[in-house]
Amino acid sequence: MPGNRARVLVLHPALGPLDYRVPHGMHVEPGSIVTVPIGPLQYAGVVWEAERLPTEEVGDNRLRNLISVADAPPIPAPVRRLVEWTADYYLAPPSAVLAMSLRTSAAFESAPTIVEYRATGTQPPRMTEQRTQALERIGERQGVVRELAAIADVSDGVIRGLIKAGAIESVIVDTDTPYPRPDPSYAPPTLSQAQADAASILRQSVGAGGFQPFLLDGVTGSGKTEVYFEAVAAAIAAGRQSLVLLPEIALTEPFLSRFARRFGCDPVAWHSDLRQSQRRRAWRAISRGEALVTVGARSALFLPYPNLGLIVVDEAHETSFKQEEGVHYHARDVAVVRGKFEGCTVVLASATPAIETRHQVELGRYEELKLPGRYGKAELPDIEAIDLIQEPPERGRWLSPRLVTAIDATLERGEQALLFLNRRGYAPLTLCRNCGHRFQCPNCTAWMVEHRLVRRLACHHCGLVAPVPESCPECKAEDSLVACGPGVERIADEAKALWPEARTAIVTSDTLWSPAKAAEFVHRMEHGAIDIVIGTQLVTKGYHFPNLTLVGVVDADLGLSGGDLRASERTFQQIMQVAGRAGRGEKPGTVYIQTHAPEAPVMQALVSGDVEGFYAAETEARREAEAPPFGRYAAIVVSSEDKAAAEETARAIGKAAPRIEAMHVFGPAPAPLAMLRGRHRYRLLVHATRALDVQDVIRDWLGGLSWPSKVRVAVDVDPYSFV
Repeated sequence: MPGNRARVLVLHPALGPLDYRVPHGMHVEPGSIVTVPIGPLQYAGVVWEAERLPTEEVGDNRLRNLISVADAPPIPAPVRRLVEWTADYYLAPPSAVLAMSLRTSAAFESAPTIVEYRATGTQPPRMTEQRTQALERIGERQGVVRELAAIADVSDGVIRGLIKAGAIESVIVDTDTPYPRPDPSYAPPTLSQAQADAASILRQSVGAGGFQPFLLDGVTGSGKTEVYFEAVAAAIAAGRQSLVLLPEIALTEPFLSRFARRFGCDPVAWHSDLRQSQRRRAWRAISRGEALVTVGARSALFLPYPNLGLIVVDEAHETSFKQEEGVHYHARDVAVVRGKFEGCTVVLASATPAIETRHQVELGRYEELKLPGRYGKAELPDIEAIDLIQEPPERGRWLSPRLVTAIDATLERGEQALLFLNRRGYAPLTLCRNCGHRFQCPNCTAWMVEHRLVRRLACHHCGLVAPVPESCPECKAEDSLVACGPGVERIADEAKALWPEARTAIVTSDTLWSPAKAAEFVHRMEHGAIDIVIGTQLVTKGYHFPNLTLVGVVDADLGLSGGDLRASERTFQQIMQVAGRAGRGEKPGTVYIQTHAPEAPVMQALVSGDVEGFYAAETEARREAEAPPFGRYAAIVVSSEDKAAAEETARAIGKAAPRIEAMHVFGPAPAPLAMLRGRHRYRLLVHATRALDVQDVIRDWLGGLSWPSKVRVAVDVDPYSFV
């Protein structure tokens, strides 16, 4: 580096770039991963181009030495540009964005082996409640001490005690074992003409190199995965890396099996369920360019691929690609930006593309590839609406007579049915029939949800759980608590009462909390061990069960409440996706939508199949309101454990709002979720024209203000959540 100085972006959220002296004999370059001193502590950081991260100049005599350089490839220039762009666009600290590229500090430490631990199957002489819980939850899993403690929900000391007692043993794990190389010609599929045409265009794009974004728009069951697998094959043949982003960790295991059938081995997986040794091995293989195909959750987007030739965002419409904590980025949009920096092909695959994505096609920025029909002999299912006012369920039930009759016929034919309700637990509200007391989370403005399977009340926002009390805490009346409304557990109870011989399965994030659990569910479905699935939105994505021929949407109106600008679009996407699970084989499928508003435009569009008409109307409504993609939104959320401090800060921010013709500021007002995890919340919503650089305006606006350290101010550019 010039003058033996190095500018370092340090992984410390409160600090900007800092300058250090490069010791004699140490070589660093932009992208080098280094260890630096800050006070008495040491932190990891990355050497950066000084001109791209300006900071206050410090004299040579005040510089401290770099401590060490990691034995790892430098972070590539396109990744550094992506960090800068993401930090600028989403108004986030660059160090917070960089941390997503260095998700495991162990990854860039030179250590080919690591010690992990696993249960031996023997029971120590002295058992305690916590030791019993630990051994039950660990099962056959392994990991470092803190990972096992987190799995078991016990302290590190409990795990160390079990190690000392011989109930848990150490295992040496090789973290540098090479991954097998996928074979692009291992098992090429037979494609339909539409698939072959789309695959040919993608192969040509990957082969030619250069930035080119595509929308792969195909109805559910049209074979989009097989099409983009051909693009993956082209990248492998060219020796370039591919990244496939999935919206849910639960989809990873079924995808790995599908990939292995096509390419002869698994891809490299990256998600939150990986052990530390797996994460280290994956990071090092990716950073060295040895991992040719990576599949993972949104965080995989920031990993340091040195030779990226293809990015695929599967189910690109999914809102789970929007990060709601920390850096509020949207992986779909950042994927396109990374493709531009890398000069590679980007494929957004979806059966129900977002209006924002469709707009990019209309502007000519994305090329659209359409797959209008299902693969092979499969046909799209028939969709019928059930008016719950005209055909109500029996008293105390939630399934209408017509839906019950249809499930009877489905089970008689030996076929499978799916009941969809996007609400976890048994009931969304528990109250006392004697005094009316409602169980509310003490930390959040939200009701406690009863989970009868585990006999707990749970808050789905902060994670607080509590046992269901024997009596009302308000009036002390016993046996007075009543569950109001249905969740999937309640629908499962109804299904068991109606079809006692049927084998049922509940599919939610509570039951499919790991790729292994998802794989077990898929295996049972494929082998006919389940007759009726009762699930949330988790079951709408990517699953292919040829014998599943009937889908019942229990409450189609659920997603339309709350005033969200995307409520109709999201409801349409969700129901179309769950409907797409029916009739994916040679057997025809039917979908019943239970609704109190069959005349609503979204319900009419679902029944008639008028996809284009629905999107045209929704797009025009957005245009008139200057809502995204025709305008810009940004949310400013102020929170504090001190309600008065949060309100005062929010009012001060509101008063300081710049008066610009192209921008309006609404609020401050208490957020719909006025308290979250014990913090009181106020919101301001910024609405701006597309032409306004709203990030610069907000940066200058908030940069001129100060607030107490106990108050947090977060900015969410292009928000998806309005709570």
